[in-house]
Amino acid sequence: MGGGGGGAGAVGVDGGSGAGGTGVGGAGVASSITGSAVTRAGGGGAGANSSAAAGGSGGGGAGSAGGTATNGTANTGGGGGGSRTSGTSGNGGSGVVILSMADANYSGTTTGSPTVATGVSGKTVLTFNSSGSYTG
Repeated sequence: MGGGGGGAGAVGVDGGSGAGGTGVGGAGVASSITGSAVTRAGGGGAGANSSAAAGGSGGGGAGSAGGTATNGTANTGGGGGGSRTSGTSGNGGSGVVILSMADANYSGTTTGSPTVATGVSGKTVLTFNSSGSYTG
């Protein structure tokens, strides 16, 4: 038996007393730092006998009743789901790096391909989903 993984700031659900865990992954945390609400870091769902438990909101991977569990969603930091039969979980999703600064202070150079949002409550927000840098 097994439960779903905990998300950021949340606890996973207990699998109960059944022969396989059915726990849903814990919910992730919502943030509006980029200007719109995004939920990241959801927990992975448990592997179960008859059905796969859902991953938590925020990129958590679903569990698997047999075979390979689902990976966490890329760029969310979500946990991988569990597998009842394979003994391995899915991979966690890659995370992001977010830099926020006052619009007046944004005058540097970036490398890579960050998403740049300006005018978010007077701030410039850089979101890096892969390698890159900012030099101010």
